[in-house]
Amino acid sequence: MTSAASPHLSGRLDTLVIPGRVGADRAEFTPRGELVHGCADILARTLACLPATVTRVDLDMAGVHFMDTAGLQFLDVLADHGRRRSLTVTATNWNGQPRRILELAGLDTTDPLAGLDATGPVSATAPASSAVALERAECLHVLQEEVEQLRQAIASRPVIDQARGILMATHGCTSDEAWHILREASQLSNTKLRDVAAAVVASAEADGPPPSAELRTALQRAVARRRRG
Repeated sequence: MTSAASPHLSGRLDTLVIPGRVGADRAEFTPRGELVHGCADILARTLACLPATVTRVDLDMAGVHFMDTAGLQFLDVLADHGRRRSLTVTATNWNGQPRRILELAGLDTTDPLAGLDATGPVSATAPASSAVALERAECLHVLQEEVEQLRQAIASRPVIDQARGILMATHGCTSDEAWHILREASQLSNTKLRDVAAAVVASAEADGPPPSAELRTALQRAVARRRRG
């Protein structure tokens, strides 16, 4: 059983597929790709095809490498299916960027369905009727900002890759460490990630302008922190 989602919003075709196997009383799925617009509908159609004898649905999310706020709708559909059918449902093995999104949303990264109440995840636009709802709304606001920054990073990948190469050559760090240096410098200086990368690339050119004093300080702090780590 396999389902495919629509193209990624960035314009790059990177479909979500949900292969799996269905037994007499258990369904196991291994989604692969991205949880973006349309993913919840794909899951809903997949779940609707399950036989009535199934009492447990397990999703191994290790193959999902990107998600935005649509991923929370994906989880809501899964949790709602479990409530309506009185099934046990799980979504485990979250890694990388999707795991970070779950953290920002205030969900348990080992069992995010445990963080969903009887009405599903709290929307960022829903009335904050309790301290928990208010905290979830604040977390989702941060999540939306994080996703937007990631989208901008994808669009700016050539200059970011150049900046990472420069940092790797200059400071003897790994590609992953260079990425974290750029991210941290962006946060410390309150500068967009692509602007930080552009400043690093420009400063490496002959007679290129150096980064601003604030950005230089942020980069130095980020590099120092990585060395200590």
